[in-house]
Amino acid sequence: MFAVIETGGKQYKVSEGDTIFVEKLDVAEGDKVTFDKVLVVSTDDGLKTGKPTVEGAAVSASVVRNGKAKKIYVMTYKAKKNEKKKIGHRQPYTKVQIEKIAF
Repeated sequence: MFAVIETGGKQYKVSEGDTIFVEKLDVAEGDKVTFDKVLVVSTDDGLKTGKPTVEGAAVSASVVRNGKAKKIYVMTYKAKKNEKKKIGHRQPYTKVQIEKIAF
């Protein structure tokens, strides 16, 4: 059994017991979170797709931790102007453990 959920402008294919990294959510570690935007649910009976979401379907998860990803560096450079700049960025994320897919 799996489901496709949408959060943070991205779509994730999840099953029970999966651990995924999503865009930062405003919840504390150890809290429960419910994803209501379920686009597809696969069960033993078959595949159920929504228009755009599946009615009555929800995915519950618990927050494992909040953190930041590894730093990436971005260089800006302008030729013949002696201008260059090095910028670093760390994207915040929330790590969640999928507990149950309710349908």
